[in-house]
Amino acid sequence: MKNYDVIIIGTGQATGTILPGLLEEGLSIATIESDRVGGSCVNWGCTPTKTLIASSRAAHMISRGEEFGISPGERTTNFSRVMERVNGIRMPATSGFQEWLEESTDFYPGEARFIDPHTVGVNGEQISGSEILIHTGTRARIPDIPGLKDVHWVDNKGILDLKTLPRHLLVLGGSYIGVEFAQAFRRLGSRVTIVQHGERLVPKEDPDISGELQSVLESEGIRILTGTEALSAAPAQDHGLELKVRSPSGQTEVLSADTLLIAVGRLPNSDSLNLKAAGVSSDDRGYISVDDSCRTSVPHIFALGDVNGRGAFTHTSVHDGQVYLSRRAGGDKRIGDRTLIYALYSDPPVARVGLNESMARARGISYRVAGMPMKNIARAKERDETSGKITILVDPGDNSILGATVFGVGGDEIISMLALAVQAKLPYSVLQNTVFPHPTVAELIPFMFDSLSEVISP
Repeated sequence: MKNYDVIIIGTGQATGTILPGLLEEGLSIATIESDRVGGSCVNWGCTPTKTLIASSRAAHMISRGEEFGISPGERTTNFSRVMERVNGIRMPATSGFQEWLEESTDFYPGEARFIDPHTVGVNGEQISGSEILIHTGTRARIPDIPGLKDVHWVDNKGILDLKTLPRHLLVLGGSYIGVEFAQAFRRLGSRVTIVQHGERLVPKEDPDISGELQSVLESEGIRILTGTEALSAAPAQDHGLELKVRSPSGQTEVLSADTLLIAVGRLPNSDSLNLKAAGVSSDDRGYISVDDSCRTSVPHIFALGDVNGRGAFTHTSVHDGQVYLSRRAGGDKRIGDRTLIYALYSDPPVARVGLNESMARARGISYRVAGMPMKNIARAKERDETSGKITILVDPGDNSILGATVFGVGGDEIISMLALAVQAKLPYSVLQNTVFPHPTVAELIPFMFDSLSEVISP
């Protein structure tokens, strides 16, 4: 049996973060991957979806040409070319990553399974490690809907393998993945219907943000059914499928489509690892329990990235890697010290850092709030992209920024500036006294604080 200083199970984005440091230490390293190298980000997440969204935005702006004084002519979608571009960007990233792993580590393709706390089996072979890192990510959660096994459906991975543009894309789930794909495929020419079991889209956002996002999507021709339960699925006579749903009023309807996207949540890829043999604890959903250093219940085993349930994004996985390296170097980076930040890549995007109003009220936190609609911002008007708003929460005690939501053009970039302010606990006066360039979307943020509300108590 071959022994290693470190075994890495899974090759998501934290792997690329930690591996250079481990190699510099001269450690012997084994990497194990049961699927495509690189994890969700480069294969089925950030890289391909944002490439697809870029194509869909190009199609959308061409269709709006007359609004800007441009006559674009007839618009057609070459879906094969769209997907060729998507794959042309994601495939080299994956193959390059794998070549690096094969050159710098002992690379084991296959599914890992613990034999004991130090031993892992893969493809009939057993290897041992002084430290073991679990970085296996998550997968789509498939709901228990009668008849679903009898119809063809896709998840966020399968939808990127489509060869033809769906005539009617039915999206089950109205959160980040569902919304992004729904808008992209609608703009490329598909008829799209979203079925959301919850009362509103992206329920973690404030209700006004959810409501305006729904209005944007509906204005583009997407049908949205909220508070709607999927009752059953069945094959259709035209080789498509039928989904029977029930509305909040109790009425039932049968939706026919040729493609069904399942986007109702995620499950951790921990169930096949035989964690019990290693003594590693997980919660009732299967997420591996870790401390603020990514250490599991077994001192030499660590869990990084989505599988530990402490974040669900590439940037949180990367930060987990930084936390792990910091621990090795005697540093003090901690998962608990990072501030929540992410973006939903709808168009316009929804980006948030820290608290929104709903979270502040739920946690019993008093706050002051400043807001500004995008329609009041010159740069947004010049681009004719005036949907959305900016909201910033301030701590009434020390005047630091508790959180911000930027729903609007450029929001996914602007949020980083506000994240710095939140992380550094800067008083809002620092932003208020900063000069921003004109014309930009961000330039009016300093002036927003002139209209801070009175203290809002939970």
